[in-house]
Amino acid sequence: MAEMEVNITSLFFLFTIFLFFARSASSSPYNHRYEPGDLVPLFVNKVGPVNNPSETYQYYDLPFCRPDSIIWKKESLGEVLNGDRLASALYELNFMEQKTGTILCSKKLNGYEVAKLRNAVFNDFYFQMYYDGLPLWGYVGKMEEDSRSLSEKRSKYFLFTHVQFDALYNGNQIIEICAFSDPNHIVDITEDVDINVEFTYSVSWNETEDQFETRMDKYSRASLLPVHHQIHWFSFINSVVIIVLLMGLLVLLFMRHLKNDLMKCSDGDEEEDKEVGWKYIHGDVFRFPRNMSLFSAVLGVGNQLLTMVFFLFVLAFLGVLYPYNRGLLFTSLILLYTLTSAVAGYTAASFHSQFSNTGWERSVLLSGILYVGPVSVTVFVLNTVAASYGATAALPFGTIIVIILIYTFLAVPLLALGGIIGYRFRSEFQAPCATKRVPREIPPLTWYQKTPCQMFLVGLLSFSAIALELHHLYASLWGYKIYTLPGILFVMFVVLIMLTVMLSVGLTYIQLSLENHEWWWRSIFCGGSTAIFMFAYGIYFYIRSNMSGFMQLVFFLGYNAVMCYGFFFIFGIISFRASLMFVRQIYHAVKSE
Repeated sequence: MAEMEVNITSLFFLFTIFLFFARSASSSPYNHRYEPGDLVPLFVNKVGPVNNPSETYQYYDLPFCRPDSIIWKKESLGEVLNGDRLASALYELNFMEQKTGTILCSKKLNGYEVAKLRNAVFNDFYFQMYYDGLPLWGYVGKMEEDSRSLSEKRSKYFLFTHVQFDALYNGNQIIEICAFSDPNHIVDITEDVDINVEFTYSVSWNETEDQFETRMDKYSRASLLPVHHQIHWFSFINSVVIIVLLMGLLVLLFMRHLKNDLMKCSDGDEEEDKEVGWKYIHGDVFRFPRNMSLFSAVLGVGNQLLTMVFFLFVLAFLGVLYPYNRGLLFTSLILLYTLTSAVAGYTAASFHSQFSNTGWERSVLLSGILYVGPVSVTVFVLNTVAASYGATAALPFGTIIVIILIYTFLAVPLLALGGIIGYRFRSEFQAPCATKRVPREIPPLTWYQKTPCQMFLVGLLSFSAIALELHHLYASLWGYKIYTLPGILFVMFVVLIMLTVMLSVGLTYIQLSLENHEWWWRSIFCGGSTAIFMFAYGIYFYIRSNMSGFMQLVFFLGYNAVMCYGFFFIFGIISFRASLMFVRQIYHAVKSE
């Protein structure tokens, strides 16, 4: 009996293995392997103006041919956030099956539908589809000047009624597919009259030697042209030159004066010691800043976002984030921000606890809402605008609930856990000098010695080093260029960090030399000022682009503000950490009285 049970178990195990390998070897959309004649899934996605990447609508919002029962593809959280709304279509593109002039459907368009299509043609609407996971695009129609009208210029509008699909295959896998709207098959939709339209399509198949593993490379070729490489290298050389000049300036002027100051302090000559302004404020320079809870929260959010950016670069280098991996970037942003909430709680609580054993809970709470709060308000406004337009950028109610649940039951507990760990393992703030009870009065400062002027200087110099690369990044975010060089982007990020460190250290030394001991908040604002210039450049980029309309303007300003707000925290805490290390170092090097 026992032997029979063993045999039955063995047969069941072998049968399971057979089913697994049989499924792996068979043709299916999951392994992207097909046999001749197999129906390969094609999903229609969305339509929208070419110049407005945020303004997209569902494919069937336009009166195209549609099945009797539309089947919506189940999408991930990131795909929904990306505005994707994949649905079934009437197109039947069987693997390796040639088709010519196949009728998709015949429709009678009424005046309202004709006007809707004409408005789409006027705004250069495109359509997007996905075939075996590959994106493809085509135009809805075209607009031409009426040459017969001599008295006044009048445009004629034409609807494309035929789509040509050109597919490439290697073995039993699809490598590439393109869609072309045939300009020889058009219908005049200039007037609001009822018309009969017959939509058709053709499919051609050709063999290629390209491999399946490299089929996404074609979407990156536009970014690998020599001209783009020259722009990247010019941007890189420009940044290196700025760094070298700043380093030379710091070495020749800043370090020389600092060395003289330290020598004067070591000699102990009272007459010469009076010339060293920054030594006089040794009893105030380590006085904790005002609004300690808010300051700790800023550090927590900055460290969290910096950690998140680091992991995004890791995913990009590993090849996880690649062009047209639909929605993965948004999914990664949400998950990484959620998981790094523990970093924010730990940083805020540990820093606050170095100065006070009470009130660290408020710092943790502020770090949880300091970035999420404004972002949530911005997303709510954008979602309201998108919903009023009927655009796919409007988040469904279920998606909003999922995001709220993720933050409530995952991010908030991690934030609290990080705060508890930071408080439990707190340490004393190691200050080289004792802090006096009464703060020293700060001498009057001229306009160029105040915080706004220093913010302008740091922001302008740092921004000038990344302006060209920032333009390419904006063209990728708000256009149709594909950013495929994460290595160069990472190098530029490191360059920006180096510039922020050098400039913040130099300005902190100048501030202390003027006997101004309130450097804590100033270092945050000076470092984060680069984000202000980034936002201003974003406005300039929008003005020079072809984007238009209220919805696109609101989305551009909203998401650009959210991005630059995050960079403000990142570079602000980098500036503060660099200034803190510098201040500790110079006050360790002098003989405290």
